[in-house]
Amino acid sequence: MPPSVPRPAAPIASVLFVCVHNAGRSQMAAGFLTHLAGDRVEVRSAGSLPAAHVNPAAVEAMREVGVDISAGRPKALTPASVQASDYVITMGCGDACPVFPGRHYRDWPLDDPAGRGVEAVRPIRDEIRARVEALIAEIDARPRP
Repeated sequence: MPPSVPRPAAPIASVLFVCVHNAGRSQMAAGFLTHLAGDRVEVRSAGSLPAAHVNPAAVEAMREVGVDISAGRPKALTPASVQASDYVITMGCGDACPVFPGRHYRDWPLDDPAGRGVEAVRPIRDEIRARVEALIAEIDARPRP
């Protein structure tokens, strides 16, 4: 009989990051969460008015800290993506984000990196990283069913 191969554990939570264009803040947050939590957390991002591509300054700022978000593609926010998430983190999408019972909602007031150079994006990136690290700690501390 062959030895059993352990099955990968299911993610302990799913997180949706939402900003207006899904081109800067939410892409950086999703990149950090994927980088720091790995497969432990399912990560999504979306925008209320998605842009055509990810902000190049955000891509460069993340590359500086070893996180590659260059393959990211802005996606439209849908009710289904909210319903499929345990945590919904909004970053300036206002009332565009639907609210469903049983989800954990957080609003992160962060400057929008749109139209800014990498120098201006770095402090936003660093604040996002700190918030993502705190979110991981919150998720890890949550009781499991």
